[in-house]
Amino acid sequence: MKNLMVAIRGKCFSRIALLSTVILLGPACNKSGSNAAKPIVIGITADASGQYAASGDSERRGVLMAIAEFNAKGGVLGRPIKSIHIDTETTPATGSRVAERMITQEKVAFLVGAMSSGVANAISQVAQKYGVIYLNTNSSSPSESGENCHRVKFVWDGNGNNFAQASVKGAIGKFGKKWLLITNDYGWGHDTSNATRKLVTQNGGTIVGELLVPQGTRDFSATLLKVQQYAPDVIAAAVGGDDLKAMRSQVSQMKLGAKYAWINNQQDWPDIYGLPRADLFGVFGTTWYQGFDLPGVKEFVARYQKENADSKIKTPGNVFFNGYWATRSLLEAIEKAKTTNNVAVIKELEQWKISARDRMQNDDAYMNAKNHQMQQTIYLATANLESTDPDALFKIVSSTPPSEVVDKDSEAKCKLEPFESTPVYEP
Repeated sequence: MKNLMVAIRGKCFSRIALLSTVILLGPACNKSGSNAAKPIVIGITADASGQYAASGDSERRGVLMAIAEFNAKGGVLGRPIKSIHIDTETTPATGSRVAERMITQEKVAFLVGAMSSGVANAISQVAQKYGVIYLNTNSSSPSESGENCHRVKFVWDGNGNNFAQASVKGAIGKFGKKWLLITNDYGWGHDTSNATRKLVTQNGGTIVGELLVPQGTRDFSATLLKVQQYAPDVIAAAVGGDDLKAMRSQVSQMKLGAKYAWINNQQDWPDIYGLPRADLFGVFGTTWYQGFDLPGVKEFVARYQKENADSKIKTPGNVFFNGYWATRSLLEAIEKAKTTNNVAVIKELEQWKISARDRMQNDDAYMNAKNHQMQQTIYLATANLESTDPDALFKIVSSTPPSEVVDKDSEAKCKLEPFESTPVYEP
């Protein structure tokens, strides 16, 4: 750790040290030149490499924008907020090591970030062991708020079950009953496809097959040949990150995008940004879109563009939105609790509510105290073929209020640890 932190005694400094994959924001100083109040350190557990590197960068930027907003008005409880970022590499074992290091060596107050459900689960197990509050910003496997829930973990994204409830019944009626599943072969993919399978069956449809896609797949030719052999009415794809980009490109090349009805359970903005519209076939889910005609959206986009001029992604998407709102809500909860004590902050987050106007969605959002998942509007979209604006990619076709897509299965499977068995942690 000697090469991570540089101590400069007796001098007031504020800087950014970038050492390999680690980002450390230096301490603020008061006017007298002595160090200010002890900072609140947030550990950002976002991917910087692997399948979800682009999304990891986006969620990290969302976290940092929320931190910057609070620091601009004096921090929280009179304490400045710093962050440290270590790459979790889209790998559960790395996620576990990063969480352990951040808590025991970097002495972080809170952990924020994750795309892969396997990584999020690994981080949350370490966080629960120490009592450190962990915000899973972007992992959308139903298991994260189900069998893998924890008292310290809060899930901020919609999950596969939420999106399936918003899309499956209507798609069966419109497109047909023969469904084929294409599934990324890891936790999120399986959990999402299982949720789709259950709802298809309940609504009178039939699953004619399931094609498993290993993480890191770049050649989908064999998979797409099998798709044509099944001749389904609907293809439900639970494929994400760089895998999804490759699949979309090859589906388009083989002119299969219009041949079948494609349902992409969730479409993260970094996964499709920059793709030609021909590759953006089918219907897909999201929780937020920068093109919404809702109060506050234009101002939010402008703030993003001002603070992220170096980003290849020129407008914020759902992943950035989740990182921002998770962090902002955490800092607001600390203010409301008037302490960083984990039990007090957890109790605030368990009853957290955000108005539709503030959150720039169609419905009020709220934290489900039973399984620690943020309940929010679920949107379905298609490609916007009427515009050539590279950022106006989506056409929103429906919005479903949170009350209609509650994940009852996850609620039933979630067994939150009692406070008595959760270690007290007060950074």
